[in-house]
Amino acid sequence: VQLQASGGGLVQAGGSLRLSCAASVRAFSTAVMGWFRQAPGKEREFVATIRRSGDRVYYPDSVKGRFTISRDDAKNTVYLQMNSLKPEDTAVYYCAAGQYTSASSSQYDYWGQGTQVTVSS
Repeated sequence: VQLQASGGGLVQAGGSLRLSCAASVRAFSTAVMGWFRQAPGKEREFVATIRRSGDRVYYPDSVKGRFTISRDDAKNTVYLQMNSLKPEDTAVYYCAAGQYTSASSSQYDYWGQGTQVTVSS
């Protein structure tokens, strides 16, 4: 499985970005998809996850109410809509695919290459 993340960039605080992650295989529809981020000098951090059916999503408190994860199985793509961005959201964002809904990066088997998000104050 190959994952290709895109949509990062530079945005001012309070702005929005939408990240996309395209998967290479039809098995995408059977995978749990997640987004993580990693800032320089910090551990990789859970951002969002969505179940296979798309009926359940999970977020940490740090992004709840500002970020929305969604998926389009017809396009083998998962999205992360990020609103009300803050400077502390600056990081490289990674998409991931796995079999189990989890906030732990160790539960995901496949990873995209990452896309840089920079939020200026």
